[in-house]
Order: sequence, then structure tokens, then C-alpha cells
Amino acid sequence: MDDFHPNQPIFVQIRQRLVEMILRGAVREGEALPSVRQIAAELSVNPLTVSRAFEALVELGVVEKRRGMGMFVTPGAPAILLAKERQNFLQQDWPRIAARIHALQLDAPTLLASFHPDCGSNDV
Repeated sequence: MDDFHPNQPIFVQIRQRLVEMILRGAVREGEALPSVRQIAAELSVNPLTVSRAFEALVELGVVEKRRGMGMFVTPGAPAILLAKERQNFLQQDWPRIAARIHALQLDAPTLLASFHPDCGSNDV
């Protein structure tokens, strides 16, 4: 789980993993997230790096710190994150993907035929 990409800060990648945990329901509203120390140990990173990831989620209002108890997912967090992630995808990722699709002269039927919703990947 500690395979980080060199083109993005590690705390951003950890933040994204936490977002994905919340979006897929691995941690639900009101539940505790893994501790900073636990994540740091699992990923072999500095606890301050994990803390920065949590702080980014606190700033979004989707995680709250409960003194002496840890970090908890706030009510409404999945909806907030879904809206934010969709916005980021459409503004940042999609233009690049759309340009690549156009450059490769791919059409919608070809793209849809390669998509398997049960696993979220394709055979290509």
C-alpha cells in the first residue's frame, strides 16, 4: 500500500486514499478513521505527513478531530467529497482524458465496450 507516485506529494496521495475509503463506505459517517500512527506505520511515512493529509480533510469539513479519540468522518462527508471529487475530475482530469481520446480517435461505443462496471477496469 506504500507505492507512491513521485509526481505528487505523499500527503496528497494519503489524503486521496482516505477520501476513497469514505466514498466507498469503508468508513462511514460518525466512524473513526485509522489513527495517524497506524497509517504512518502501515505506509512507512512520517506521522507529520499523515497529519497533513488529515488536516486537508478537516479544512474541507469532512473529518473532525475529537480530542483523545482520533479523527472521525463528519455527517454529510460522503456527499461533500463526491461533489468535490466530481468537480476536480471534470476540471482537472477530464480535459486531459478527452484530449487523449480525441488524439487516439476513439469513439463512445469503443470506450463503453471496454468498460466493465463490475470491476471498474477494462481488458485493454
